[in-house]
Amino acid sequence: MLKVEEQQSVGTYENPIIRPMVDMDHEQVLFCQDKATGLRAIIAVHNTVLGPSLGGTRMWTYNNEMEALNDVLRLSRGMTYKSAISGLNLGGGKAVIIGDSRKHKSEALFRRFGQFVDSLGGKYITAEDVGITTRDIEYVSMETEHVAGLPEYRGGGGDPSPVTAYGVYMGMKAAVKHQSGNDNLAGKKVLVQGAGHVGQYLVELLVKEGAKVAISDIHEDRIKATKAKFAVEVVDADKVYDADMDIYAPCALGATINDDTLSRLRCSIIAGAANNQLAEEARHGAAVMEKGIIYAPDFLINAGGIINCYSEVIGYNRDMAYRQTEDIYQTTLNILQKSADEKIPTYLAANRMAEERIASIASINQRI
Repeated sequence: MLKVEEQQSVGTYENPIIRPMVDMDHEQVLFCQDKATGLRAIIAVHNTVLGPSLGGTRMWTYNNEMEALNDVLRLSRGMTYKSAISGLNLGGGKAVIIGDSRKHKSEALFRRFGQFVDSLGGKYITAEDVGITTRDIEYVSMETEHVAGLPEYRGGGGDPSPVTAYGVYMGMKAAVKHQSGNDNLAGKKVLVQGAGHVGQYLVELLVKEGAKVAISDIHEDRIKATKAKFAVEVVDADKVYDADMDIYAPCALGATINDDTLSRLRCSIIAGAANNQLAEEARHGAAVMEKGIIYAPDFLINAGGIINCYSEVIGYNRDMAYRQTEDIYQTTLNILQKSADEKIPTYLAANRMAEERIASIASINQRI
């Protein structure tokens, strides 16, 4: 990988091995490598018009660096839109660490990563994402103050997963309201794909309301843990898209809405926590609409986590974080109605709303 000194913008890659599939107009991409700790990471800063970029760090066993790069580029762009549409004074950024989160973690690795985060001088604030815990973030915080998601005993907001799940729950209820005029989830067949932190909290909310919940996960221990707490069915990972369900809630990795799955999906609503659920935003967003499925844009309804982290940055108040996350319900209704009125895919309606806010603030900044 490129070393820290070799940071450059996405549009100027000379090495075809690491050229991204799509130029998304990122402000900065930082490649991080440290042989002593085994750290291999990428930090992507997409846009800072509204404020410093904030987005979690994901640790995943990517097949190669190209796959990791494209993931972090898409994720960081999504964070820009997520913060913008949520009314937060934040830009969009993200980081990925290449490695198995169950095998390759160490204090030294996360502290070295913290030094790379710190080298950006506050342009990027990191937090938890897939494969990262509050303990990992504590190690990062030993080397930089540009972190969120610290445990409560450190004055932070702790695990943002419950707030993320609550936002998804609000978005899901709004989608049902738009579809039927009633947002009651009782009796609805919901398949939650991914029983990690967010997935389990979402399951809890759904079960309490009386939904008929099924889960799927590639990790057997997560399935056992969820079944021990809740009365849920289990669907094999390779049978998810053929399952009988009213609502599909992807809560693992992205791109699960693609050419293969769209022809198989038997749901009428898609509302989940995973980022970048549409493999190809424009093409698959249009295909979802053509199929008559209501898609609650992921970067809108999974914004509870970033809202919780933002609350931590400005002075943590959990009640305030939940109140602001509850606004996702009305924003989702507005987006779904805009989509219906203008006959455009829901992702496009949401994108335009976010872009309008960014453009309006950018015009103000230019006058200063």
